[in-house]
Amino acid sequence: MADTPWLDLPASHPFGPHHLPYGVFGPGDHPAGDASRRVGVRIGDQVLDLGAAAADAGVDWAPAVAGPTLNPLLAAGPATWASVRAWLAALLTDPARAGEVRPHLDALPDVTLHLPVAVADYVDFYASEHHATNVGRIFRPDGAPLTPNWKHLPIGYHGRSSTIVVSGTDIVRPSGQRKAPTDPAPTFGPSQRLDIECELGFVVGGATALGERVPIEQADAHLFGVALFNDWSARDLQAWEYVPLGPFLGKSFASSVAAWVTPLAALGEARVPLPTQDPVPLDYLRGAEGTAYGLEISMEVRLNGEVVSRPPYRTMYWSPAQMLAHLTVNGARLSDGDLFASGTVSGPEREQRGSLLELTWNGTEPLTLGDGSTRAFLEDGDTVTITATAPGPDGSVIGLGEVSGTIHPAI
Repeated sequence: MADTPWLDLPASHPFGPHHLPYGVFGPGDHPAGDASRRVGVRIGDQVLDLGAAAADAGVDWAPAVAGPTLNPLLAAGPATWASVRAWLAALLTDPARAGEVRPHLDALPDVTLHLPVAVADYVDFYASEHHATNVGRIFRPDGAPLTPNWKHLPIGYHGRSSTIVVSGTDIVRPSGQRKAPTDPAPTFGPSQRLDIECELGFVVGGATALGERVPIEQADAHLFGVALFNDWSARDLQAWEYVPLGPFLGKSFASSVAAWVTPLAALGEARVPLPTQDPVPLDYLRGAEGTAYGLEISMEVRLNGEVVSRPPYRTMYWSPAQMLAHLTVNGARLSDGDLFASGTVSGPEREQRGSLLELTWNGTEPLTLGDGSTRAFLEDGDTVTITATAPGPDGSVIGLGEVSGTIHPAI
């Protein structure tokens, strides 16, 4: 990759022309309403007002990026996604076009970033074998760690899209019913076992009709991009409520997503084979060779600025293409702006576990932080930040937009 001196951008920058993630931004000096929100593309430490630049250029897809969300672009489909990306790459790598670009650039500190997508439906999967095995060992120490169905299908649950918030949004500690195994009856109050889940979110475009399936071979035509995701979890609320129907209030109070969506097209160099799937999945989850793939994404979880985990996404058992195929195999429709998440990303080593539940083994092995304090679960005032990198073309690095949140006391 070459330097881009007219943008003051070295080739090594993780948000260079090889990346070009999408977001939504507005003026930085006051909360912005929909009328002032714009679709932007990050280039280095600046934001290109894509809507304005496209309108000035008179390109036919300009209405799809006029704002205030990415949803019209998601609806436009993969041919338009490719056209926009090619146009951006040409625009931002040609010094002769600097005059077209500069009027539409804002420095990142001068803008406010907003939720990039009006989330339609949200599904959370459970795609890490290491995470699922750890959880099984914690809660079913005398039984098989994995449930009998786990290696036959990507397990997931339908979550609450209205409580997905953009990175930087404060997280209020949830309250609800809690009952430890030794308690005679449930009590009500703030969660005492508030946790993180380091995940990767997938943004979907290309709506389908009710009753229509998306074959695994066509999944990539609906996978627009990825964004880091933190599925905050109240473990004590969850433990009491989840039998027999699964997660509910322990999950639905908030989930945080990064402000920047990395196009799947930027991650070609990051595609890797999946771990061996045994037993072999049913035909609708298999597809041609290479259809179901993993991603080489290295993640870091920081608690109050200190790295506490480095989960490797490449160890995930189920592919995003398999998750999408399974999500629709019963005829469930896709909507532009659907979001599904991978579930907690955990690797085989202790320092690769993507939740405090695993890192502290359900609170029995608390973490000791650099300041001498300990954590079994999150305390009020704690800030959690997830970052990640992936390989790009020609030895470059892609830096995914971070997702961060700070815990505030229960109301």
